[in-house]
Parts: sequence; C-alpha cells; structure tokens
Amino acid sequence: MSEPTHDVVIIGGGHNGLVAAAYLAQAGRSVLVIEREPQVGGAAISANTFPGVDARLSRYSYLVSLLPTRIIRELGLDIELVRRRYSSYTPGLSDSGLLVDNDNAESTRAAFIGIGAAADFDAWNAFYDDTSRLARSLFPTVCEPLLTRSEAKRLVDNDALWTALIEQPLGGVITQRFTNDLVRGVVATDGLIGTFTSLDDQSLDANRCFLYHVIGNGTGDWDVPIGGMGAVTGALERAAREAGARLEVGADVTSITPSGAVEYRQNDRIMTANGAVVLANVAPWVLGELLGNGGEASGGAIKPEGAQVKVNLLLTRLPRLKDASVSPEAAFGGTFHINESYRQLQTAYEQAVLGEVPELVPCEIYCHSLSDPSILSPQLAAAGAHTLTVFALHTPNRALTEENNDQMRALLQAAVLRSLNSVLAEPIEALLETDAAGLPCIETKTTLDLEHALNLPGGNIFHGKLTWPFLEDDEPRATPAERWGVATGYPRILVCGAGARRGGGVSGLGGHNAAMAVLEGF
Repeated sequence: MSEPTHDVVIIGGGHNGLVAAAYLAQAGRSVLVIEREPQVGGAAISANTFPGVDARLSRYSYLVSLLPTRIIRELGLDIELVRRRYSSYTPGLSDSGLLVDNDNAESTRAAFIGIGAAADFDAWNAFYDDTSRLARSLFPTVCEPLLTRSEAKRLVDNDALWTALIEQPLGGVITQRFTNDLVRGVVATDGLIGTFTSLDDQSLDANRCFLYHVIGNGTGDWDVPIGGMGAVTGALERAAREAGARLEVGADVTSITPSGAVEYRQNDRIMTANGAVVLANVAPWVLGELLGNGGEASGGAIKPEGAQVKVNLLLTRLPRLKDASVSPEAAFGGTFHINESYRQLQTAYEQAVLGEVPELVPCEIYCHSLSDPSILSPQLAAAGAHTLTVFALHTPNRALTEENNDQMRALLQAAVLRSLNSVLAEPIEALLETDAAGLPCIETKTTLDLEHALNLPGGNIFHGKLTWPFLEDDEPRATPAERWGVATGYPRILVCGAGARRGGGVSGLGGHNAAMAVLEGF
C-alpha cells in the first residue's frame, strides 16, 4: 500500500525524531513518524523493568544536560529537571575518598586534602572555570547554523584554552594541570563515557566527548528528570501529537530510496510512505543499510563500536561504604566513580582494546531515586528502596558475538558487581530486591543487547564518532543541510539523530537542527 506524499517522513521515534516532528508540525508541515518499537522514545524511556515491582527505571539513557532550555521553551514542554547537590564521589585506594559537594567548597577542599591532593583543589576550580568559559561561548551556538573552526575559536577568545582542549589530546591538559591520579581520573571520565579511546589518542575522540560533557546549557550540569527519562520523551510525544504529527509505532522500516520513498512493515502489511524530505533518526550506518549501500552514508565502511555495559538494579536500601566518613546518601547523590583513577582507566582500555574484559571494570553509578522518589511506588520509597544504574566503561563490543552474548552478559554483570563490591562494606547482592518470581532485581545490557533493542550499530550510544560543534574552515556550507550539520549526500534525505553534527546525548539538537534545515530549504 502506498500513502499520499507527506511533507516530512521521519524514520525513528526517539527523542530527536519527536523534536523534529514537533517543530515541523507546529510550522504547518504534514509529518509522519515511523517507529519500529511499540512505543516512541528510543533510548530515553522509563520502564517497569522488573515484573511485579512498581519502580520505573530510566532503562537506557539516564541524565539530561545538553537539552537546551530554548527547545523546552519553544515546544512548550512540561519537563522538570532537578540539580544534584553532589557532583561526584570517588573512593580512593585507602578507606578515604573524594566527595565533591557543589554546595560546600570547604568540605570539598577537605576531601581533596584527605586523599593527599591539596594542591589539586585550586587546580580543579581553575580548570572548571575554564570549561565554563568554553560552555558559555559555544553552547549558545548549538541551535544556530554551524560556525567554522576559526569563528568558534574567535568566539572562545582564549588561544591557550582552545589549544589545550580542542587541538591536543585530552590527556595532556589533565596531566599538566593535576597531580593526583584519582583526581586526574575523575576529570578524564567525561572524555570516555560512551567513547572507546585512549586519553592520549591523536584522533581527539576523547576531547570531543569531553567537550559535550562540560558545555550543556552553559554550565555542564547533568540533571535528573522528574519522572524519569520517559517523562522527557512523553512531553515531546504530546507536543508532536498536539501539533498534528502522525506517529506510527510497531512499524519497521525496511528500505529508503533517495527520492524519498520509505518502505515499512506494520501488522504484516508492507506500506510505502513518500516524503518530500526524509529525516533519518537512525545511526548513519543504519541509514546506509536502508539505502542499500552499506556504510557509504556514514562516511566510511567501518561499523561503529561501543564499549560499555549498562546495569540496572533495585535495592532494599543503599549499601554501606568502606569509607565510613561519607554517608551512602552523599556518595550516591552524585556520580559515584569506581576504579576510575587515571592509571586504572588506561589499564582497562589497554585490556579492552585486545578484546578482553578489564580485570577491574571502571564504573559510574547513579541513584535516581535519591533525587526523584516519584519513580518508586510509595511502598517502596517508604521501605527505603533505591534504584542504581551502572554505566561501565571499556567493555569491548569486539568481544561479543551472537553465540556468546548470553555468556558474556553474565561475565560482564559479575565483573561490574565485583568492581562495585570492591568499595563497599557489604556485598551488593545481599541488598537486591526480588521480583514477583523471586528473582533478584538486576538487569544487564551488553553492547549487542543495545544493538538489538535500539538499533545502535556496535552498541555505540552516539550512533558513531562524535563531531565538533563547528565545521572545518574548508567544509562546504552552501546548502541548509550543510549549514545545520544534517546533510547526508542525498538532497532529500537528512540525518536528524545523534549522528548529526552536534548530535549525541539526550539533547534534541539533531532533531531541532534538521527541522530548521527543512524549514529553511524546502
């Protein structure tokens, strides 16, 4: 069956696709969104993960920083974000640790002194003053046509800062400005989350990852959405539907033509939707497959690779720490770093690049229920239950196959729990809630699981390598799609997901910028 031609057909109902749909429908365009899952939202969903347990976890993506307040305001989104008091807690090699308290500078200074890093406290403040300058300069540009590298450099107006963070490997500035191995590691993690690289790699992949982690809304703060990540995409879905966009779920796109014909399967029927323009809210690699040309649309024939495992847990209560000077509520109130000193991160990478699971898996842990008890039933909240979400770094996708994925999932889960238990005063397994069948409330997703569930090639959460939020001076920007960073090489097909320029994270930027290119050019 063939449908009438729509102004815009959007492939993929993740948050970027919904942002694009809302903007375009509000502008009077006829919009069709085609989503293969039974619900929209992509990676930004909330789910009752454990049978019979009333706890709605942010199953995949988990925090918000890069979503501009401008998009929230322009689309009229009813979203509440809460700022976490504690930035991070990182256990040291002894029984002490580094607790960074956003509300108490003297307490934070004492924590630096306690781990033998007194000199790094002032260096920490000076360094993040610099990243704030970068954020104030560059973040206001992300909802505008792309600057060139030279224009962005002039805007930052600090050659030393630009060179350190944009032109030289991230490891250099970290080791120059900090002396303590633990402090160096805390800084470095923002360059590695979801990015499989070394801090000294000349590709500067870590630099781009770091940049996006520190510029969000001009502050770099990472906030918890009240109601979970599903509340964000729920608000976007309402905005798109109320504006008149049509959302089809359970519809699996099987092919696209450069002329804008999109074939999809829904309820055992083969349908064809025609778009004057098609927005691809899928990874560029996946778009290439749908176009029938492999990796060509992604700019190369190398499939993206992720390197993380995601573990969701529900606990009867928070665990006690080996560091008795810090309460669990404070330690888990921000980002809890485990086995993420600078040396540990490098060692883990060196093991993972060989296809091995690191002996000590670097982990980052978040307790959303401390900031947002509404994701738990009143009974669970009253009983002291808490969610934990673990994001483990340097767990290589290259070690996984369809045949060994179940075995590797169990191995990776055990490695993550072992890493966590290394800093606790009691085993985490003893604190797991049980579901309706009496099974422990723990869910582990490998990169291959993410590829299956979310169509992320190689389990790469950014749809591929991150790009600078500016064009190189010699790159073309003659067309609206080029100026907005959403061009694919096919005039009627634009990318609107994380694979767009300035894509990655729950930002809506891919969707916003693709919508602006459509409104400017079609």
